[in-house]
Amino acid sequence: MILDKFNLSGKVAIVTGSSTGLGEGMAYGLAEAGADIVGVYNNHLPENQKKIEALGSRFLGIQADLSNISLVADIVGKTVEAFGRLDILVNNAGIIIRNKSVDFTEEQWDDVVNINLKTLFFLSQAAARQFISQKSNGKIINIASLLSFQGGILVPSYTASKSGVMGLKRLLGAEWAPHNINVNAIAPGYMATRNTRALQDDPVRNKQILERIPAGRWGRPDDMKGAVLFLASEASNYINGYTIAVDGGWLAR
Repeated sequence: MILDKFNLSGKVAIVTGSSTGLGEGMAYGLAEAGADIVGVYNNHLPENQKKIEALGSRFLGIQADLSNISLVADIVGKTVEAFGRLDILVNNAGIIIRNKSVDFTEEQWDDVVNINLKTLFFLSQAAARQFISQKSNGKIINIASLLSFQGGILVPSYTASKSGVMGLKRLLGAEWAPHNINVNAIAPGYMATRNTRALQDDPVRNKQILERIPAGRWGRPDDMKGAVLFLASEASNYINGYTIAVDGGWLAR
């Protein structure tokens, strides 16, 4: 039955940036489908552990500074040590720095690109090596952005990194497909999270954004659940190098 393909029971998923916002929403969605969750966080242990365990899933929290590439292999290693395998990687963690392009510093550039693109690649690499060694299917889901399609303003390193995520997703999707590894992406639209609080609270910008979204509302972390479940499940086994926009119709307009 088709619904059986969406069952993630027995699967193990790493979700980076799982403490809040979109990462938290996606972690819940995968757990609701039966997956065990490894939540990678930076500063504080995710408060969602109890909720995930209440769903019947196991949870492991791993604290890691994802700007440090040397920790990447350790994340996969700790996952396999705890749960015996890895099946799904959600590369959600990312940062954004706003500044005029004429004033943007090398440090600001590197801080964003290192986490949003460099770490994403090497964590994908570590996961792919594990999938291949297990001789099992694997799912890698990278979080892109509307700025993977558009230019934006005042966020040069973020736009560059998210455009890179799109290109890398296509390359890895093609290169690793023979190993039964599916690499795809989700591009969230304007989501009501802590990172966008300033925009939500600005009456002018909030009005402009809502007028541009055909659905007429900000997205919510729960809106990410369906897309991440689909790409993490057997239902997407013949999809490689594709991006699903969860944007309320922003890109369609």
